[in-house]
Amino acid sequence: MSEDRTADATTPTAGGIAGTAPSDPAGTPTAPPEEPQAPEAGVDQPGSGVLTTDIRERAFDSASEPDLGDVAVGGDEGVALVIGEALIDVVHTAEGTVEEHPGGSPANVALGLGRLGRDAHLLTWFADDAHGALLRRHLEASGVTIVPGSETAERTPVAVAHVDAHGVATYEFDLSWHVPGAWTAPAGAPVVVHTGSIAAVLEPGGPDVAHILEALRGSATITYDPNLRPSLMPPPAVTRRVVERLVALSDVVKVSDEDLAWLEPDEHPTEVARRWAAVGPALVVVTRGGEGATAVTVDGRVIDVAAPRVTVADTVGAGDSFMGGLIDGLWSVGLLGAARREALRHAEETALRAVLTRCTEIAAITVSRPGANPPTSAEITTPL
Repeated sequence: MSEDRTADATTPTAGGIAGTAPSDPAGTPTAPPEEPQAPEAGVDQPGSGVLTTDIRERAFDSASEPDLGDVAVGGDEGVALVIGEALIDVVHTAEGTVEEHPGGSPANVALGLGRLGRDAHLLTWFADDAHGALLRRHLEASGVTIVPGSETAERTPVAVAHVDAHGVATYEFDLSWHVPGAWTAPAGAPVVVHTGSIAAVLEPGGPDVAHILEALRGSATITYDPNLRPSLMPPPAVTRRVVERLVALSDVVKVSDEDLAWLEPDEHPTEVARRWAAVGPALVVVTRGGEGATAVTVDGRVIDVAAPRVTVADTVGAGDSFMGGLIDGLWSVGLLGAARREALRHAEETALRAVLTRCTEIAAITVSRPGANPPTSAEITTPL
């Protein structure tokens, strides 16, 4: 259920810009390092980190921010820590207008969790500028907490889309990814830590993300969505090594059939899921767009669920809303947290099927309206 896309002809290597020093993996406040960090002027200098692409996908159709009122978040149920990119889509339409929309896969997952009433904290990398203020307003309106330290980039990442008369967009990215050198972890250990997409692969921040996951496995369920962006990542053979390391660290993996068609073109998606489930995760879920989803458990069970039939406005954010629903659903049935790791590995099929069916409803609601606009819990009818 990822966005419609095809890989482009040019694939830059995952490299990056010299940036801040790696953070303390546990995310606790840290004193400045003894060795000075690279000067701020050396991070994200104009002209650096600009990755141009020929991604062809449906344009993000604008929708006004929903009026959610005061979003109630999860009290004593614990905290979700989401790690990854938040960016702004600047859309130049065929009619000559320019629109700006907040985005980024991990940011969308955090947004979805916030709308489902969870206490979601986003560790990200953007600037204290106009685009950063837009991101903050968008996320905080849905109850997401921006982790202190996230606003230390020189400028907020941007994806510029030029939309033709057929509604097809070509994107150019002005993007870098770092884990902030010093950030403040949420009070109390998180119940779940999620990452994915660009932040999990793009250097220099990608390896730091993996270190954080390793540090927090002792308290949290680890969830991961590759949500691959071929034009921003190394070739499949290189990206595969990073993805497989993160799969092995994770308890729950969600991946689209489109991602697997690029990453593992010679292997059936269900067989990839079986292989991944054998090296660490309790659950690997393959989403199949309008055809639903297939889950493979660590003990070899295969669970298929269909997707509701809806009129599709666009598919922007569908996979991210499914991922948020998967985290929320497993949380609701008591399967998150390191103490519940064995329970997750032996979860009853009835509970997993209910969670997955609810995820397909959440994704269906998202695609039925323009943009990455996931539902609130009040809009969902599937019981758990």
